[in-house]
Amino acid sequence: MGFEFITLKPSIIINKICTIHYFEYMSDFSFAGEAHNFWEFLCVDKGEVNVVAGSRSYSLKKDDIIFHKPNEFHSVQSNGLIAPNLVVITFECNSPAMSFFQEKILTIGESERNLLAQIIMESRNVFTSPLDDPYLTRMERTEDSPFGCEQMIKLHLEQLLIQMVRRYTALHIETQGPKVLKERSDNDLYTRIQHYLELHLYNHLTIEQICKDNLVGRSQLQKLFREHNSCGVIDYFTKMKITLAKQLIRNKQLNFTQISDTLGYTSIHYFSRQFKKITGMTPSEYSSSIKKLSEPPIVKI
Repeated sequence: MGFEFITLKPSIIINKICTIHYFEYMSDFSFAGEAHNFWEFLCVDKGEVNVVAGSRSYSLKKDDIIFHKPNEFHSVQSNGLIAPNLVVITFECNSPAMSFFQEKILTIGESERNLLAQIIMESRNVFTSPLDDPYLTRMERTEDSPFGCEQMIKLHLEQLLIQMVRRYTALHIETQGPKVLKERSDNDLYTRIQHYLELHLYNHLTIEQICKDNLVGRSQLQKLFREHNSCGVIDYFTKMKITLAKQLIRNKQLNFTQISDTLGYTSIHYFSRQFKKITGMTPSEYSSSIKKLSEPPIVKI
């Protein structure tokens, strides 16, 4: 019997990236703008941001993603109230399917959010360049990155784009088998508890209270969060609190004691210990660091 190979037809091919960024901007950050001959997208992970694309102006919130086609002028500015966290990726792609993204603002879901997180994680393994430098134009490779990191970035990025085209054009048909329904149920529960935690970021929560309010068993709750985050629900909740604390610091409207009280910590000292445990910096060290990152580079003459 003669076998005949089928050459797979790619829909979107990305072989070159320019920059991969994860920014934690101050509430008053402003980037004057630029235009370049390759694609760029900006996704809001936290907070809000104002974006100019060509002659159009937009206000983007959490999970909004905007695409800038090659040679389109674009700028970004914090709204002065809420400090944003942004994912910005620039890349070269000549696939005709990219026309779908022109002049579009879309919304990512949990699956796309996970793909972006994977891209950021792989990038930190591949590049020595800081991902939070807004003025970076060239990324430097590390000499000992784990096997396959660069290809994983390519695959995750291509999957992200293909997935969004499928979702927004309703081409993806999901099989409704028992396993799929179980996974969907678990994902729905996880999403619901995530939302619950977000609503209680200013409170003190225990595992017992989370289980009671969400009608879920302790073991099921812990298993769910370890599968999604490799940590327990309280550790995850603490990280959420510190992420919010970082945003409040960048908002520059509250001092450290007020932030500690706002987030339900029993003392400023306990808050500072938790902050340093997760970020590697004290709140004051973080504040100084983020201010320096927001300043434009000094041009030497």
